Amino acid sequence: MALNPILEEIYAARAKILADCKGDVHAYVQGARERALASGRPIAAPKQRARRTRGEGVKGHGPI
Repeated sequence: MALNPILEEIYAARAKILADCKGDVHAYVQGARERALASGRPIAAPKQRARRTRGEGVKGHGPI
């Protein structure tokens, strides 16, 4: 299987950042969050999806 140089670079960067955090995944995620916030770029927040209750369905269709 041929190696993808772009993916290899991403994996190496991730390994370095994780090593800088002494393998602590929680610290890695917190650092990623801090870097994202410090970048000044907008961060999309996922929309809260509405939950369907029993008996609600697509318009024109009854419960299954």
